[in-house]
Amino acid sequence: MKKVEFVYRNILYQVMENRNKTMTQLELSKSLNISLSTVNHALTPLKRMGAIRIKLRSFEVVDGKKILLYWASVRNLEKDIIYKTRVDKMVIDIEKNMPNDIIFGAYSAYKFKFEKMPADYSEVFVYGNNLEEIKKRFPENKNVPNLFVLKKDFNDMTLANLFVDLWNLKEWYAKEFLKNLEEDIYGLLA
Repeated sequence: MKKVEFVYRNILYQVMENRNKTMTQLELSKSLNISLSTVNHALTPLKRMGAIRIKLRSFEVVDGKKILLYWASVRNLEKDIIYKTRVDKMVIDIEKNMPNDIIFGAYSAYKFKFEKMPADYSEVFVYGNNLEEIKKRFPENKNVPNLFVLKKDFNDMTLANLFVDLWNLKEWYAKEFLKNLEEDIYGLLA
């Protein structure tokens, strides 16, 4: 993920999960360990589209949905894939055999977070950095991949990150998951 995406992720986490719409650039800079100029750069398009209002010592989120959709549109999930392979097992077995230090993304994350599945799915997306362990459990196979490992830069899956993952997938069932997730989260952005 690009550094500006961490800014969007954190803003949306504050709005959706902490119900906090007022933040400072300095808070974001310190919590994300990135420069103030990067935070300022990330906020520029949000200000331009009216998603945030800049105040004297802080900024306020005016339209969280715009931020969410903007992040989803600039995210390039494919660039963060560090390993992909074909695993000739059922999805549930792939999920059960994952190392403990991964974070499930996309369909699996939705299933575990909401304890429901809007559709069957055949790919597993995870965030992880211990490639040695993952490759030991799921060796390389050049057939059409169904296990995708993305670089892990964070320690939890936020609702916004889940939305952005699903938004960027092209399988027909991604729409079903996204439709259900929208019903669950759009109220949090009001």
